[in-house]
Amino acid sequence: MVELRPVTPGDVEILERIVREPEVAAWWSPPDDYTGMLSVVHDGEVVGAVQYDEETDPEFRHAGIDVFLSARHHGKGLGSDTVRTLARWLIDERGHHRLTIDPAAANEAAIRCYGKVGFRPVGIMRAYSLDHNTGTWQDGLLMDLLAAELA
Repeated sequence: MVELRPVTPGDVEILERIVREPEVAAWWSPPDDYTGMLSVVHDGEVVGAVQYDEETDPEFRHAGIDVFLSARHHGKGLGSDTVRTLARWLIDERGHHRLTIDPAAANEAAIRCYGKVGFRPVGIMRAYSLDHNTGTWQDGLLMDLLAAELA
């Protein structure tokens, strides 16, 4: 359902609008820049962005994922498809055996989305991230996925 491609200069204005939508801004602060992120494209339209980070130490090798989509595309399966598509690439092409994702513990929609891909809750990270809207610390939920569990 989605195509992932490097963010282009023409995508930045669209992504800036998306990350400021109230439903997105509740969980994401605007990034300083979009270098290294991938645009999420659905039916030829940029509908969000996804990024990953990699731990390359052989003893702890794994990758992490973060994603946001425009509110008008929430609840349509695009989030799960985005995470699944990137997860498959990180496992098959980059050789990771474990992936992590860390939504706000209160972000029930994101947690359901990631669960559909096969991510499982590991534990609560207390006072994990600073909520840029309220200035308070919020708990995060650490979730992980082993390669064999990818749905």
